[in-house]
Amino acid sequence: MKLGRCSLLLLGFLWMSWLVHAQTLTSQPNTSESASAAASQDYRLGAGDSIGIQVYQSPDLTLESRVSENGVVSYPLIGNVQLGGLRLVEAEKTIADALRSGGFVRSPQVNITLKQVRGNQVAVLGQVNRPGRFPLETGNTRVSDMLASAGGVTPTGDDVLILTGRRQGQEFRRVIDIPGLFLNQKPDDDVVVAGGDTLYINKAPVFYIYGEAQRPGPYRIERGMTVMQALAQGGGPTARGSQNRLKLHRRGVAGKVIETVPELTDVVRPEDVIFVRESLF
Repeated sequence: MKLGRCSLLLLGFLWMSWLVHAQTLTSQPNTSESASAAASQDYRLGAGDSIGIQVYQSPDLTLESRVSENGVVSYPLIGNVQLGGLRLVEAEKTIADALRSGGFVRSPQVNITLKQVRGNQVAVLGQVNRPGRFPLETGNTRVSDMLASAGGVTPTGDDVLILTGRRQGQEFRRVIDIPGLFLNQKPDDDVVVAGGDTLYINKAPVFYIYGEAQRPGPYRIERGMTVMQALAQGGGPTARGSQNRLKLHRRGVAGKVIETVPELTDVVRPEDVIFVRESLF
């Protein structure tokens, strides 16, 4: 069966369109791989990191090593090289400059790959969904980023976190308001974390309600919670109870428990115990 000239032209056009589309698909970069490569290039080497070093056309200079506690890597010909705290591109330039200045390689082309991240990690502990140690993949990772990596705060977690570490050789500690980070009320608290930092989130403070309450037991204290709101958390008084017949047990400064009759507008404090008494009538 013979094809006409128009049919041949149409088939040729469709074939060329398919080739262009296939070339476009194969030439597009993998987005996740590009992002991972960009993150690794921005990563700063830290103690314990495992790296691979290669020099173009110098296979005898290929080396896999681990960054020491003081940030040093021992490399053939040039000895100890300080790489801790450097980005990969900076570390490559450092080795290349040393090889060139030492007269070992005329025009060294150095390539460093990050094999395993052990240094520059931050510990997120306490009341988070995925506690553990997380690597700093970029140089500007903030507190909110680490909370996201740990899966966020659990329902029993406090509204504040404690950030500890070292800055310029000195002990560093900061108490950060978590809702303020995300409500943009205190953006200055979303500080950049550093390797070796620890974020700790304690359990939220609680109060206790018992007696003639619908649901006696411990409850989380919300900010500014009043006695009336605490009573509502416990489902309110039973049919035999009265919201006007409450007793509050609170530990004083000296550690002694003091019993008072609270007002419904009083603010609840951590470890308060509210007792709902029976109605007189």
